[in-house]
Amino acid sequence: MAELFGFEIKRKNDKDEEKKLSFVAPQEDDSAGYVINAGGYFGQYVDMDGGKAKNDADLIMKYREIAMQPETDAAIEDIVNEAIVSDEDSAPVELILDDLEQPDRIKKLMQEEFDQIIKLLNFNWTGHDTFRRWYIDGRLYFHKIIDEKNPKRGILELRPIDPTKIRKVREVKEEKDPKTGAKLIKEVKEYYIYQDKNMSKSNQGLKIAKDSICYITSGVLDPTRKRVLSYLQKALKPANQLRMMEDSLVIYRMSRAPERRVFYIDVGNLPKGKAEEYMRNIMSKYRNKLVYDAATGEMRDDRKHLSMLEDFWLPRREGGRGTEITSLPGGENLGQIDDVSYFQRKLYKALNVPIQRLEQEPAQFSLGRSSEITRDELKFQKFLGRLRKKFGTLFIDLLKTQLILKGVVTEDEWKDFSQEINIDYLKDTHFSELKESEILRERLGTLRELDEYVGKYYSKEWVRKNVLQQTDEDIEEIDKQMEEEGPEEGEEDLAY
Repeated sequence: MAELFGFEIKRKNDKDEEKKLSFVAPQEDDSAGYVINAGGYFGQYVDMDGGKAKNDADLIMKYREIAMQPETDAAIEDIVNEAIVSDEDSAPVELILDDLEQPDRIKKLMQEEFDQIIKLLNFNWTGHDTFRRWYIDGRLYFHKIIDEKNPKRGILELRPIDPTKIRKVREVKEEKDPKTGAKLIKEVKEYYIYQDKNMSKSNQGLKIAKDSICYITSGVLDPTRKRVLSYLQKALKPANQLRMMEDSLVIYRMSRAPERRVFYIDVGNLPKGKAEEYMRNIMSKYRNKLVYDAATGEMRDDRKHLSMLEDFWLPRREGGRGTEITSLPGGENLGQIDDVSYFQRKLYKALNVPIQRLEQEPAQFSLGRSSEITRDELKFQKFLGRLRKKFGTLFIDLLKTQLILKGVVTEDEWKDFSQEINIDYLKDTHFSELKESEILRERLGTLRELDEYVGKYYSKEWVRKNVLQQTDEDIEEIDKQMEEEGPEEGEEDLAY
């Protein structure tokens, strides 16, 4: 294995972390392979069932293949288009620092570095493709390239890495407790193994420092919690079933659709050999199809018949009826596709996409009131919110590296206020406006109904906080604005 490549952020509390002993190795949702006591190979969990993927590389290829299926691709596009909204005037994502209690100077520097990360990712132009890759593969890798002589320049370039060529490894060192004899985890080192060829071919490769790679996953793990899965995992079975049903339907229709002829050939008292030869002559006679080739000026014997279109030739002995030609009717239930529709709906359910989007005709699409939005659409929006939250760890990880390298914050400072940083995604403007206007309309309607009870059963402050959902900051700001504006002429002061 090659020596460690890349950079590592120096941490002051490394020695303190080594003193934290436990008999359990740390768990994270990244499916890192384990090496016990610094062995020569890194762990790889193999599924011996031949029908399943044997390693992460094979699993990722299965996801990519299934994503090419038209129905799956349509569902994925719905998810990606809703999650990453593009706008001519606004960026798809922005950094929210409202909850961060830091000086404005620090906030300004953080905002500038965040904008630099967006430029390095080229996210304004390729955000859709980046999110789609993460959603399909279930993981995303970027190599953080810096100037090793002058790390304070920050990240110079971010290069995407094919997930089939890299793997995260955790090296665990154990020691025996002299009192109990139990094995305790003394130290855990994390790094990455990169190989230009597929990782399933060999366990050797380039050893890369942990801080040199930006690695985010879907957060979905298999039952053993040893392998990261894609959000497409649930769709593998219904997608394969749908493909098989469509193939079988096409084969059935092609084989049952045409009408076939049945030839009953009178062979009289001819012996078996003579009767078969006589039938072959009759078959050749009726099958001859001479075609004139205008390009060469020759006659071509074009006798190409598909097996499913073959006629039936049956001998008939003396004493029965003579030679006869009849026809067999084609299939009568060729228009039934209920089975295919069932698996299409099952596929969309597996991908958490509302069924209405599959069954809805383009001509029936309309942007109605927010009250007309179905429960499935609301569940879909919440699912998209979880996807955005998980994908946002990409920007948080890169921002952390950038700020620490440039000396804006330290490792300890980042741990203190990283939870107060939020990533906001651009949302569908029309849907958001509909929802907000509907909510405001309902609140104002409730306010009108309570108007005669204000001052009698309810206070103005209670109404503002519980009906209008105004916070203390909102109330203070609104009161200040109303004082500056002053009541208009002839208008009563009914502000709550």
